[in-house]
Amino acid sequence: MRSIWNGAISFGLVSIPIKLVNATESHSISFRQVHTEDNGRIRYRKFCELEDREVTQSEIGKGYEEADGTIVPITDEDLSHLPIPTARTIEIVAFVPADRIDPLQMDAAYYLAASGAPAAKPYTLLREALKRSNKVAIAKYALRGRERLGMLRVVGDAIAMHGLLWPDEVRAPEGVAPDADVRVRDKELDLADALMDTLGEVDLEDLHDEYREALEEVVAAKAAGETPPETPEPAKGGKVLDLMAALEKSVRAAKESRGEDAERAETEEAQVTTLPSKKSASGARKTAAKRPTAKEAATTKKAASAKKAATAKTAKKATATKSTAKKTPAKKAAAKKTAASRKRSA
Repeated sequence: MRSIWNGAISFGLVSIPIKLVNATESHSISFRQVHTEDNGRIRYRKFCELEDREVTQSEIGKGYEEADGTIVPITDEDLSHLPIPTARTIEIVAFVPADRIDPLQMDAAYYLAASGAPAAKPYTLLREALKRSNKVAIAKYALRGRERLGMLRVVGDAIAMHGLLWPDEVRAPEGVAPDADVRVRDKELDLADALMDTLGEVDLEDLHDEYREALEEVVAAKAAGETPPETPEPAKGGKVLDLMAALEKSVRAAKESRGEDAERAETEEAQVTTLPSKKSASGARKTAAKRPTAKEAATTKKAASAKKAATAKTAKKATATKSTAKKTPAKKAAAKKTAASRKRSA
C-alpha cells in the first residue's frame, strides 16, 4: 500500500516515525461524461483567464482569493513552514474511552505504519498501551492544507487513525425530530422488541453492494450487445394504516423469511401423540369403573384373611373332636377288659 503522508506520532517525549496509508478503498463504478451523439469523451481543459490559453498541471499552483478578488499565492514551501507543531506530526493530546467519541464525527480512516526499524519498539509500546487501557488516543495532525482532529485505536496488530470532524462541524439535530407529542404504547414497544429479536444480528462480512453488482451486469450486457436485465417488480403489500397491524405483519414476515414457522411446524408434527379410538377409550373407562379403589381392595383382603383364619380354626377343632371320639371307646374297652380279669381271679 502506498503511503500518502510521512511524519511522526508525538507521544509525550516519544517520537514514532510513521507512514499514513489509506485504510479504505472505493469499489463504486464511475462513469465518464460523453457526447450522446457519437459517444465522444467530454473533457475539461484548464485555461488561464489572463493569457487565454490552456495550461499544464505543472503550471498550476495554489492561491487564496480575498474579498476584493485579489489572489494571494501560497506555495508548498509556505505550507511546510506553518507555525504549528502538527505540520508533520500527529500530536496525541489525550486518551479517552471510545464511547466518548460521537460516531457523527467519524471521517476517513487510515493505517499508521511504522517507518523503519527504529520505530518498531515505540510503535509496539503505544499499541500495547492502548490495548491495556481500553482507550483511544485523541490527536491533532495537518493534512491537505488544514489541521485536523484524529482518533487512534488498535486494529489487529496495527494502529489505525480515524479522521474526526471538529465538534463545531457537526450540526445539532434541530427541527429533525417530530414536533407533535406522540405517545407510544407498551404493546407497540413489545412488538417492536419482538421484531428486533426476530431480525436478530448480522455478520457484516455477509453484506455486499447489490447495486454495484446489478450495475456490472448491465454494463456487461451492453458491452456484449445484449438486452440488460430488467429490474423485478417489488411485491406490492397492502397499505397498513394501523401501527400495531404493521408491526405484527412485520414480525410474521421476518419469521417466515428465517423459516421459523416451518421449523415450528416440523417440531409440532414430531411431537404428535396418537389418541385412542372411542371404543378403546370406552372400554378403558368401564375397566376403570369396575376396578376397586385401594381402600376397598385392602378391606376385601382383610376380610378374606379373617375368613381363612376362621375356617382353619374350625377345621382344627373338628379334627381334635374326632381324635377325642376315637380315643374314648378304646379307653372304655380297656377298662372293661381289666374288670373282667379281676372277676375271674376272685
